[in-house]
Amino acid sequence: MSTIAFTRKNVLQASVAESLPSSSSNSISATPDDTPSQSHSSTSLSSLASDSELDAKKSIENLVNNKQSSNLVDTKLSDQLGSSEAQYGKLVDTYGNEFLVPDFTIHDVRAAIPKHCFKRSAARGLMYVARDIFSLATTFALFYMLWTPANIPSNSVRAAGWALYSFIQGCFGTGLWVMAHECGHQSFSPSKTLNDTVGFICHSALLVPYFSWKISHGKHHKATGHLDRDMVFVPKTREQYASKIGRATHELAELTEETPIVTAGSLIGQQLAGWILYLSINVTGHNSHTRQKEGRGQGKKNGWGGNVNHFDPSSPLYEAKDSKLILASDLGLAVAAGILILIGKSFGWANLAVWYFLPYLWVNHWLVAITYLQHTDPSLPHYEDAAWNFARGAAATIDREFGFIGRTLMHGIVETHVLHHFVSTIPFYNADEASEAIKPILGRHYRSNTEGGPWGFIKAMWMSARTCQWVEPSEGAEGLGKSVLFFRNRNGNGLPLQKLTPSES
Repeated sequence: MSTIAFTRKNVLQASVAESLPSSSSNSISATPDDTPSQSHSSTSLSSLASDSELDAKKSIENLVNNKQSSNLVDTKLSDQLGSSEAQYGKLVDTYGNEFLVPDFTIHDVRAAIPKHCFKRSAARGLMYVARDIFSLATTFALFYMLWTPANIPSNSVRAAGWALYSFIQGCFGTGLWVMAHECGHQSFSPSKTLNDTVGFICHSALLVPYFSWKISHGKHHKATGHLDRDMVFVPKTREQYASKIGRATHELAELTEETPIVTAGSLIGQQLAGWILYLSINVTGHNSHTRQKEGRGQGKKNGWGGNVNHFDPSSPLYEAKDSKLILASDLGLAVAAGILILIGKSFGWANLAVWYFLPYLWVNHWLVAITYLQHTDPSLPHYEDAAWNFARGAAATIDREFGFIGRTLMHGIVETHVLHHFVSTIPFYNADEASEAIKPILGRHYRSNTEGGPWGFIKAMWMSARTCQWVEPSEGAEGLGKSVLFFRNRNGNGLPLQKLTPSES
């Protein structure tokens, strides 16, 4: 997959030949200096043209290879920057790269996707589910029959083998999780009944409350990047971060960096328990529950005892009409738990832990890591209500690369996430083609960090944890620009922190 990036200081060094005919967008995508380099095959800068300007765009496209077109491009780009700065002020991401707010529409994006990419096949979807189940069953059978004390006398070698087993099963299990995710988005097949049946069975087997997750996940897609409505990995504001560590807002600029061991501890805790805490107490979800339209959020908040979770039909995450579905999800979990208890009693709890729960932790780890890195990056904006719209929120995501594991075992969920947020009903096996089709429309708003493949994916977790501690408006923001927030940190990564007076805290 191609990569679009701007380094810390290079704000607008994009190819003129690629820029003008690409789209109606007008902002830049940026990532840190040590992440991806500029792609030679993807659009990197978009034009101001709207649907009514298609003929003009075509004329400009015919000119861009001519040296005389450069003056026209410079003039148009200057007008674009000037118009944006007048409305928003000067917006910059974590590394100081200038950001221009997207102005394309979801219609622009959908219209660029070939119609056949929307076609869903029940047979093909079932084939992939069968492949994942077969992979899980075969791996278990091989280890169960061959990796025994009789065949492998060494305890350490046997332990290493079962550790490998847990990793492999975690990858296969994540693939099955993704297929249930397809079902939840109705991209699995044209049949809602088949989708929900397959999704319910697969997710219940993985101890996921299918309908409960499906409903809250749908709301995440409807409000991606919205600080008061998004459902997962909503960043803290500067005020919230300062309050968490017992400091005043203005004091953050004076603090020393967070010690790496603290960052590591937080990251390990997130990867081990993040998914369970998300389901149980809505960790990383928004905490604006008083906005719930039926009044269910009054007096409720995230955290233990706050009555915000994925299991209670009265949770403010849901409406009254969802109650039966929440109970059905709970029933699915109860049946799965009952089966696991029977296995534990029959074969031993230690065996059950190795056979099921260690791979289960791997599945949870990958799920959290993937979601975290899809929505947390120094180049990504977050929006308050005044500046947010669906297309801007969908563009506030990033594609990454996880090689064979991501593209094959996990069905491309890592590599085509930007497309998925624009059109979630496209099946994963058509997502690569559809992603390429929308890149010219998104232009420099398309973000992708594929540097280093799988190892780069792992490194990005540490980089994001150190760099993306809270969000705040840019120092030069004006008007609506104060509702566009970017990641900042106390660790010296990126721009120096904006200094505030005690009265501004």
